[in-house]
Amino acid sequence: MLLEFTKMHGLGNDFMVVDLISQRATFDKMTIQRLADRHFGVGFDQLLIVEAPDFPNVDFKYRIFNADGSEVEQCGNGVRCFARFVHERQLTNKTRFKVQTCSGIVEPELGPNGWVRVNMGYPKFLPQEIPFLAETAEALYDIDLADDQKLTIDVVNMGNPHAVTIVSDVLTADVTTIGPQIESHTRFPQRVNAGFMQIMDEKHARLRVFERGVGETMACGTGACAAAISGMRRGLLANSVEIELAGGKLQIEWQEGDVVWMTGPTATVYEGRLDLRYFQA
Repeated sequence: MLLEFTKMHGLGNDFMVVDLISQRATFDKMTIQRLADRHFGVGFDQLLIVEAPDFPNVDFKYRIFNADGSEVEQCGNGVRCFARFVHERQLTNKTRFKVQTCSGIVEPELGPNGWVRVNMGYPKFLPQEIPFLAETAEALYDIDLADDQKLTIDVVNMGNPHAVTIVSDVLTADVTTIGPQIESHTRFPQRVNAGFMQIMDEKHARLRVFERGVGETMACGTGACAAAISGMRRGLLANSVEIELAGGKLQIEWQEGDVVWMTGPTATVYEGRLDLRYFQA
């Protein structure tokens, strides 16, 4: 049986999207890794799966798997692509709907020209909510890196965990060396996404993200949310800010005590079919 899928991206953060409402398939860790291979498979940062929801007041269930086969709680660029996918596949005629994720309910809203606005829910800051090992909650934390280096970070959970550090120049930041150290740091028991943010002015910042289980990506939606919130909490950014990533720009809005809103584009690259047996062990 051939499996239908769609290749999509949000600002270059790319996905293989599969509808498991109208068709059936199972994906183990090795199969996902083979599918994610950019030379021998479809190639993607994350696999997005559409399923029927577990609750009556929710429209869809949304599961996300990294290229290494690990399942994660949330993906900001992914949920925008997910929203466009279910509408284009005529799985719903709604332009705003509720989606169940491992970290809670999100509400995407379709706009013109492939843009999607998403209620990303409430950010979390307490160490146990990240999770992050710390004796007390602080505004900022210092962590130890290799060669006796120390790094100052903020920690934010936007459905998945993020560590945000501010750099003077995002283009020259040593993301490839420091990113893996933060991702697998012992103080993050479930690993973490590492964000490197350069403040341009109060309404504009640049960002690079080293994602757990993937590496550096062209864009990270939850990472943009976490970075924006970190900058807002430090008094460096306004409540509505443009976050510029390698793949493009996202608009993030947040007021203290409220939900986070993310707005950005999506794109469908192609639709395809494959025999899943060739990727299974």
